[in-house]
Amino acid sequence: MKRIFPIALIAFLCTTLSSCELVGGIFKAGLWSGIIVVVIVVALLIWILSKIFGGGRR
Repeated sequence: MKRIFPIALIAFLCTTLSSCELVGGIFKAGLWSGIIVVVIVVALLIWILSKIFGGGRR
C-alpha cells in the first residue's frame, strides 16, 4: 500500500491539473504574480516528493 499511494497521487494530480488552464490563469494574473505562483508550486512539489520518497530520514 505504501508503494502504490505515491504513484496513485501523482497519477491523480496529472489527470486533474490542466497545464493550459494553469498557464492562461498565470498570464491573466500578471507576470510577477505568475512567477511567484510558479516558484511556490515548484518548491511545494519538491518538498512533497522529498517527503514521499524518503527525504529527511536520518
